[in-house]
Amino acid sequence: MHELSRMSSPEVGAAAATGAALIVPIGSTEQHGAHLPLTVDTTIAQFCAQTLTRARPAQTVLAPTLPYGASGEHAAFPGTLSIGQAALEIVVVELGRSATDTFSKVFIICGHGGNFETLRRALRTLRDESRNVGLWMCNSGGDAHAGHSETSIMRQIQPNHVQMSRAQLGNIRPVAELMPAMIAGGLSAVSANGVLGDPTGATAQVGAQLLAKMTTRMISAFDDWYA
Repeated sequence: MHELSRMSSPEVGAAAATGAALIVPIGSTEQHGAHLPLTVDTTIAQFCAQTLTRARPAQTVLAPTLPYGASGEHAAFPGTLSIGQAALEIVVVELGRSATDTFSKVFIICGHGGNFETLRRALRTLRDESRNVGLWMCNSGGDAHAGHSETSIMRQIQPNHVQMSRAQLGNIRPVAELMPAMIAGGLSAVSANGVLGDPTGATAQVGAQLLAKMTTRMISAFDDWYA
């Protein structure tokens, strides 16, 4: 696995000359209930990116992870650090422009669903400039935020960072029903504990299964895009 943080400039240039794509993980720093750390989305994005670069070592170079995103809907909860949509869009556009000075291909892996629309706008700008940039959103399915799915995944990736004794049932209504209230008042308007779903029965075994399915889809999507 080639990691940009451990490579010299000539080594990066040599890898880029072979057609390797720069893999850029993007996450967020936002509350995930009382039982999970604020870095869940960043951790998942980084795990997926590392999995991809291990699976395709000759075709990839792993960039450092961007741990901030557009998380304004979580602003009512302590610890959330959001740079907002406008700043994220500028960061991704400028990062993409800079990265394509070296790499012919850039593939973004994002762990925070709230970044999607912003990333889509940024990629449209970059593609209009004839830059080859791809995007994969880490979506495991299941409940929406800090629930069974994300808690299971974190129990598999970082079990020491999960406090199951603090896990509480959140709002389990479909997200589509909650969206109008969330747009108007943020996540706190629909969930006092910051959870959407039920994390109480989450297990590492389920997390491993979810990760296997998600990363298999990711690698397939990367192969299609790279080709």
